[in-house]
Amino acid sequence: MMMKMEWVANRWTCVAAAIWIQWSCGASYTFSIYSPVLKSTQGYDQSTLDTVSVFKDIGANFGILSGLLYSAVAPYTDSRSGSPSKSKWTSLGGPWVVIAAGAVQCFVGFMFIWASVVGLIDPPPVPVMCFFAWLGSNGQTFLNTTNVVTGLRNFPDYSGTIIGIMKGFVGLSGAILIQLYHTFCDGDPTTYLLMLACLPAFICILLMFLSRIYEVDDGDYKKHLNSFSVVTVIIVAYLMFIILLQNFVSLPYWGRLFIFVILMVLLALPFGIAIKAQLEESQKFSQTYSIQRVSATNDGKLITSSSHAPSGDQMEYQELPSDEGQVQVASADDGMLPHEVEMNLLQAMCTVDFWMLFVTMISGLGSGLATINNMSQIGQSLGYSTIEINNLVSLWSMWNFLGRFGGGHVSDYIMHKKGWPRPLLMTATLGIMIIGHVIIATGFRGNLYLGPVLVGICYGANWSLMPTITSEIFGVKHMGTIFNTIAASSPLGSYILSVRVVGYIYDKEASEEDNSCIGVHCFMSSFLILAGVAFLAFLFGLALFFRTQRFYKQVVIRRLKHYAR
Repeated sequence: MMMKMEWVANRWTCVAAAIWIQWSCGASYTFSIYSPVLKSTQGYDQSTLDTVSVFKDIGANFGILSGLLYSAVAPYTDSRSGSPSKSKWTSLGGPWVVIAAGAVQCFVGFMFIWASVVGLIDPPPVPVMCFFAWLGSNGQTFLNTTNVVTGLRNFPDYSGTIIGIMKGFVGLSGAILIQLYHTFCDGDPTTYLLMLACLPAFICILLMFLSRIYEVDDGDYKKHLNSFSVVTVIIVAYLMFIILLQNFVSLPYWGRLFIFVILMVLLALPFGIAIKAQLEESQKFSQTYSIQRVSATNDGKLITSSSHAPSGDQMEYQELPSDEGQVQVASADDGMLPHEVEMNLLQAMCTVDFWMLFVTMISGLGSGLATINNMSQIGQSLGYSTIEINNLVSLWSMWNFLGRFGGGHVSDYIMHKKGWPRPLLMTATLGIMIIGHVIIATGFRGNLYLGPVLVGICYGANWSLMPTITSEIFGVKHMGTIFNTIAASSPLGSYILSVRVVGYIYDKEASEEDNSCIGVHCFMSSFLILAGVAFLAFLFGLALFFRTQRFYKQVVIRRLKHYAR
C-alpha cells in the first residue's frame, strides 16, 4: 500500500501538479479580456475601471496572508536538529490547506463578478466590486506561495531552477488562458469570467492533495528538473508560434480546437516526466543501494556497510560527541549551509537586508510594471501599427517568462559552477534594465523591438531571483511571509511610476482636443526617470551584493564541495 502511495504522491508528481495549478491561476494577467464588458454592464467610466484594476493588482501581489497561513499549517524540519518544527495549527493539514483557501477565493471573487455582469445580482457599489476583484486575484497568491515554497523545500540544492519553473508558468498562464478563451468562449467575455471562477478551483481541488513536502536528503535530481525545463521551453515556443499565427490569420473553430488539443498534450507531459523520475528512483533504490548498517565499535569509531555505493557519491561521515555515549552521524559534505537563524517577518524587517530588497523591488520591478502598463500608448505615440503593438504586448509575456525561467537556471549555474552569488546576477539584470529604459526613451524606429525585450527579461528574472535570495538570507521557514511582504512593494512602485510619473507627464504633453500625444517627447522624460529609478535599484542591489558576499562565500564553498563529489 505504501509503495502504491509513493507512485501517486511523490515530489515529482508534486511538481507536475504545481505546474497545472500555476498555469490556471493567472487571471489577473487577462483583465483586458473582460474589462470592456465589466465597464459597459456596470456603467463605469475609465477612471472607475482603472480603480477596479488597481485593486486587482493589489490582490495579485498582496501575499502576506498566504505566507502566514503556509507557515502555520506546513511542517518545517529544522536543518540543525533534523526534527520537525510544528505550530499548533500544523495538525490541520499541510500545503493543500493553502491551495484550498486560494481556490475558494478565486471562485468566490470571480463568481460574484460574473453574476454582476450577467445580471444575476444588482450591480454592486464600486467599493464592493473592488473587493471582489481583490478577492479573486488574491487567491493567486495562495496558490503561488504554496507551489514556490513547497518546491524550494523539496529541491533545496537547485532552488533557482524550481522557482524559475514555478514563476515561469505563472508568467505563461495569461497566454494559456487566452487560448482557452479563443477556443471555448467564442469571444464572449462573460463566459470567460465564469471559466475563471470554475477552472482554477476545479484543478486545485483535483490536484491539491499531491502538494506535499518531501524533505529527502538526495541532491541527485538535476536531470529530471532539466526534463521539466525542456518541456517548459517547448510549451513557450509553441505558444509564441500560435500567438504570432493568430495575429495574422483568422483560424476556424476546428483549427483553434486542434491548437488547443496540442497545447493540452504538451501540458500533460510533466506528469509523464514525474512517472519516469519516480520509476528511476525506485529502480535505483532497489538495485543500487543495499541497506546500510551503521554500528559503533567499543572504541567509538564509526563502521559503515554499503555494498553497492555508486562511485563519486560516497558520503563522508564524522564522529560527533554525544551526551548519552551514542555516536551521532553527520554528513561532512551535506551541500547546504544550515541557516544560523530562521527569521520570522518581524525579525527580518529589523535587518538592513530586508529593506534593501524592498527598495530594489519597488524601484526595479515597479519600473518594469510601468513599462508594460504603457506599452500600447508608447507604440501609438511612436507610430507603430496596431498589429505591431498587439504582437509586442503578446510577446511581453514570453520575455517575462524567459526572464523568470532563465533567471532561476542561470543563478543556479553561476552558484554551482562558477561560485558567484545570486545578488550579483540580480544587480546585473537591474543594470541591463537601465539600458532598456534608455532605449525606449530615445524613440528611434524599432526601439520597441529591443527596449521592452531587455526590460521584460530582466523584470522576469528578478521574480525568480528575489524569492531565492530571500530564502537564503532569512531562511525557508517563514520565507513565504517575508517574500510576499517584500513583493507587496511591486504594485506600490507600479502606481507611483505609472500614474504619478508616466501618466502625469503624458497628460501634460497630450493635446487638449483628443487627449492623445504623438511623438518621441511623449515618453522620453518619463522613461529617463524610470532609468534613474532603475539605477537606484542597481545601487541597492550592488550594496546587497557586498553586504552578503561573505555569507554567500560560505554557501558557495559548501555547495562546490558537494557538487565536486
